[in-house]
Amino acid sequence: MLNLNQLRVFYFVAKHLSFTEAAKALYISQPAVTAQVKNFEKWCELKFFKKKGRGICLTNEGETLYRFACQLFEFENRIERSLNDMRRLKKGVLRIGSTRTYARYLMPHMMRHFHQKYPDIKIFLDEGSSLDMSLRLLDLKYEIAFIANVNDDPAITYIPLVEEEVVPILSIHHPLAESRWITIDDCSQEPIILRETGSGTRQAIDTFFQGHNCELNILMETANTDFIKKLVARGDGISFLVKEAVIEDILRKRLVSVPFESGPLCLDANIAYLKKQPLSLPAQAFLQILSELDELAPGKYPLRRNLLK
Repeated sequence: MLNLNQLRVFYFVAKHLSFTEAAKALYISQPAVTAQVKNFEKWCELKFFKKKGRGICLTNEGETLYRFACQLFEFENRIERSLNDMRRLKKGVLRIGSTRTYARYLMPHMMRHFHQKYPDIKIFLDEGSSLDMSLRLLDLKYEIAFIANVNDDPAITYIPLVEEEVVPILSIHHPLAESRWITIDDCSQEPIILRETGSGTRQAIDTFFQGHNCELNILMETANTDFIKKLVARGDGISFLVKEAVIEDILRKRLVSVPFESGPLCLDANIAYLKKQPLSLPAQAFLQILSELDELAPGKYPLRRNLLK
């Protein structure tokens, strides 16, 4: 097997055409350099240097080997530079999973702040239900996920990021649109369009109505929030979505939100990562950015201070 240490010594001798200069560059003695070259030539059964006056020059075999050595050690330098860039967060990749709602309404603000500080870190963002995100997190598809806590897996750390309100939404022409509030009985008599099973919003709704011994008349289930809003606006049924996802539609009077008589229904948006899996430097930096956002906007992102513990 090729001895890379001996090849490195050969490279420096060939580069400087001097055993003395090679020894200085390698911080070893000149006799050690001479011995390494001789042993290398003996192993290869070739001569790489010949005398030229008071100095040395490369043989044809030495010139061929030197060209390959230059390529090899240039590649080594590139590896070292790349490793250094990754340590300094000048290069890297961060894979994040997020529910569709959070990807649309929370992630842009967070990613903008992250890229302002770390412009060379590439982020891959994938979307799905909270359950999908949890499973993919466990399968090491992501390092961090933004989800609702739908299965409380003991292998996952969940840190509340922000509290979201889930609100009933109706067509502006719905008979209940002018009501002060909507009751559990009102909901039981309406066709309901819900988020898919596995989403945090769906789990919150199921738990809420089961707690009131109410069975909903489910007309349709879908993962597409925009489709839900269109169906509701058309008067095909009512639904329940995170307030942030419908606030613009309400302000533009495309939809109406009537509060629950029993009080607001809230859902925690969580940062999730594996407990026993070490986070990469980009992932650690991302969590640090979230902590800084909490300091810049107290109450909006009420993060705990033990994000990296």
